[in-house]
Amino acid sequence: MAYSVARRDESDGLLGVAAERGKVCALAMDCLRDLQKCAAEYPALFPTKPFGPTVFSGVALANAFGSPGATAARIRVAARTALWAFAVDWLMDYVATSRDEIDAIVTGCEAVGDGAPPDPDAPVQAFLAALRDDLARRPGWAAQYPIWREHLRRYLLANAREWDWKTARAAGDTAALPDLEGYLANADNFGSSLVNVSHWIDNGAVSTAGELERLAEASAEVQRTLRLLNDLATYERDMTWGDLNSLMLGLTPDDVRRRIAASVARCEELIEPLAAGFPEEADYLIRQIGHSSGYYGSTDYWGSL
Repeated sequence: MAYSVARRDESDGLLGVAAERGKVCALAMDCLRDLQKCAAEYPALFPTKPFGPTVFSGVALANAFGSPGATAARIRVAARTALWAFAVDWLMDYVATSRDEIDAIVTGCEAVGDGAPPDPDAPVQAFLAALRDDLARRPGWAAQYPIWREHLRRYLLANAREWDWKTARAAGDTAALPDLEGYLANADNFGSSLVNVSHWIDNGAVSTAGELERLAEASAEVQRTLRLLNDLATYERDMTWGDLNSLMLGLTPDDVRRRIAASVARCEELIEPLAAGFPEEADYLIRQIGHSSGYYGSTDYWGSL
């Protein structure tokens, strides 16, 4: 009898865990439908290759896993911002063929970030303007806008800087490449901090700009961790696509793993003090690290060229 009770309790626990995971899957499906709808509004930004099912499902799953108790409406801006970042990454890393084209993307998107209307012939600007306008309707926007604007600037300039590095590498100019610390200082090109700041503004997570800056500081360290986890997973693809990766800077996979471990320890130091006042946001950041550790162990987001 004792065995049966123990088995029943274990089964109840397993059932509860499975039910919670089922909720996350349902949330991801709702998010996926919204992302597909969004992509249909900007078809020129999302060609079938490389924007196959893996991109949309990967973004939906990541956002659902990060906020398992949320509704689709609460993760809508975060997921759409992540999708916009994938579009920018594609345009700047693979479509642009000159620094002038890179500068035009940066200048145009920065102008939209400043409040300008989008160029009707630039869907990447139209999508960004829609995201900006969504956030502008939130009560804390006036105080928090400068932080969002700064993260948008960092994201765009980091992508432009990486374009310079990969162009130099393709030309054999290894002296122009960064060391690991310089590479990680440019981790804003990963985009997760821009997504996180947008998510927190959208959900009214904080009451002041100072509180948002505290969360953003922890997010920046998490972003560096995610950048390296991504690199371990995408090295072969990056070699094929001509992208830059920390493993192309004279580092071994073990070197990168050691740096990830140090970065995770730093993340924990930054996140732990946040947990008392911002438990949901602290969990959100930890879940980003955990999700990426598991996800990048098997796959990544991009489809095929």
